[in-house]
Amino acid sequence: MNAVPQWRLAGDWFDICSCDIPCPCEFAQRPTGNHCQGVLAWHVREGQYGDVKLDGLSLVALGEFEGNLWAGEAKAVMGMYLDEKANERQREALQAIFGGQAGGWPAGFAANIGEMRGMEFVPITFEVAGVGHAEALSGPTTPPGKRVQTINPPGSEVGPGQVATWGRSVEVSTKGFGLDWTGTARSSKHIPFDWTGPN
Repeated sequence: MNAVPQWRLAGDWFDICSCDIPCPCEFAQRPTGNHCQGVLAWHVREGQYGDVKLDGLSLVALGEFEGNLWAGEAKAVMGMYLDEKANERQREALQAIFGGQAGGWPAGFAANIGEMRGMEFVPITFEVAGVGHAEALSGPTTPPGKRVQTINPPGSEVGPGQVATWGRSVEVSTKGFGLDWTGTARSSKHIPFDWTGPN
């Protein structure tokens, strides 16, 4: 077995889930109705796995679970799509990191997955726009031009010490790995990530 090289990934993570707004899971609580279905997306702005560059690659996962994931009551079922434009070495690196074999925060997160239904390579287009499938959360007391954010959320999917910016889905529809669902006006958020490994 080859030794895991030093690596770093920094980028943006987004999700839309079936929970009410705000998603209780982000606060380390049970999901709405004790059941969560979601689509998760990671976009690597800059990344390196040893001498393998990972800049600009994206991943999307579908998942679901019942119970409080953070309290050890649940294990998630998940399937993952990886960017098909990754070459062979980049694919190996992404699979090692997101599969948990390369250490760092993703290894701890992977421990919450009870069933991995597969990793497939597909075309992924990543775009951040003002209008799309999710919109920034706002309300009558939100100052103009400000975002609704949570600092140091206790159940952050990308690790400790982050800032979550809340949104609301316009419409979501997923199909794959037997994890199919649709919904509107569901919880959504963006959290930047910056991970290193293998330690």
